[in-house]
Amino acid sequence: MLPVDGRQLEKRERRVVETEEERSRRLSTIAQRWQERGAEETEEQRNCRLAVMGQGSQQGRAEETEEQRNIRLVIMAQRGQERRAEGTNEQRNS
Repeated sequence: MLPVDGRQLEKRERRVVETEEERSRRLSTIAQRWQERGAEETEEQRNCRLAVMGQGSQQGRAEETEEQRNIRLVIMAQRGQERRAEGTNEQRNS
């Protein structure tokens, strides 16, 4: 696990005591900032940002052990099953 500096620890402590309303407000603000950023971003900037993100994912996968890879794939499969089950339940309820 990564070391936690003082600021990160303070943020974590504040979030522990934050109310649901405060959490919703904070997440809404974050989402709005991302939306504004996306509106200001050119297509070239977006493509560059996505390429950098993809490279990070590839590097992380290249460095992961076989056990870590297997765990990641099991989690992905479980999420897929959950989504399919939710879709089936929604169809039944329609």
